[in-house]
Amino acid sequence: MLKIGDKAPDFETIDESGNRFNLNDHRGSKLVLFFYPADNSVGCTMEACSLRDSYTLFEGSGIPIYGISGGDEASHKKFKRNNELPFALLMDEEYAIAKLYDVYKPIRILGKELLGVKRVTFLIDEDGKIEGIFGGDEGVDKVRSSKHADQLVSFWGLKL
Repeated sequence: MLKIGDKAPDFETIDESGNRFNLNDHRGSKLVLFFYPADNSVGCTMEACSLRDSYTLFEGSGIPIYGISGGDEASHKKFKRNNELPFALLMDEEYAIAKLYDVYKPIRILGKELLGVKRVTFLIDEDGKIEGIFGGDEGVDKVRSSKHADQLVSFWGLKL
């Protein structure tokens, strides 16, 4: 189980447009990495839209936002387009990255329990260490879907 202060596990993948992403390339700046289930539930959509609505604040603070989930390229593109998301959605079709971050666990979807991605956000610092976690067993707070951006802004003390 990852904890605050742990080194964020490095990984490489592509985003919904096929652009290469390597976490190690982002050393030297803070980064938001939020995991969400591929079912694009109401909570996931509200969370992504909360981050979308505050995107310029994060961008202006030099903090990129990346969503990551299972699902294929088409589902990522559709989710991004339908919700007008300005940030990249990273591919994790085999859930290898979710497993690396220990967020691939039993979850309840539509009353059924199955394995899936839990909604967990990792705040990664300039040195590549986990500075904050929202959601999951080690989170400082649970993910508050429609107010998630506010949680992150408050955690980092960002100013408009």
